[in-house]
Amino acid sequence: MKILGISGTITGSKTAIVINRVIEEIKKSAPSIETEVLDLKQYNVQFCDGRPPSDYTGDTKKVIELISEADAYVIGTPIFQGSFSGALKNLIDLVPPTEFKHKVMGFVATGGNHQHYLVIENQLKPIAGYLNTYVAPSFVFAHNEQFNQQNEIADPELLNNISELARQIVQMQQQLIHN
Repeated sequence: MKILGISGTITGSKTAIVINRVIEEIKKSAPSIETEVLDLKQYNVQFCDGRPPSDYTGDTKKVIELISEADAYVIGTPIFQGSFSGALKNLIDLVPPTEFKHKVMGFVATGGNHQHYLVIENQLKPIAGYLNTYVAPSFVFAHNEQFNQQNEIADPELLNNISELARQIVQMQQQLIHN
């Protein structure tokens, strides 16, 4: 089983920090699970232009393969202008919906407005439904105030939410394997 953490942004650092922390919690609770983090900042991904995924090359081909090979996902995005990042939308558009079908998905969002958590409920979960995924019941929303000056997670409640999301993703994916 492989769980892929996706930091769906090409700017900032908080989303990647939280995604990495969720993946660390997954590794801690279930060391036998293979994990990997896909940080879009590290890749030069082309815009989706409607061609078949097999026609993409380079980094774009690599990220499509990483997503296709994973069994579950922790998907993170900063919230910009009341919506998730364009980089994440492009990534989702590049991957055929069938690659997500019947896989577990958990969500992380970061933002400076306390209402930004609604993007998970009103935008990301409906997309997951369209993709026929199993969505973890909880999610993580990290507000800028929950980080210290060194950009480290400093809020105990946020750390608890991260642990809970990691636990749910592992439990859901293990149940799918055993059924």
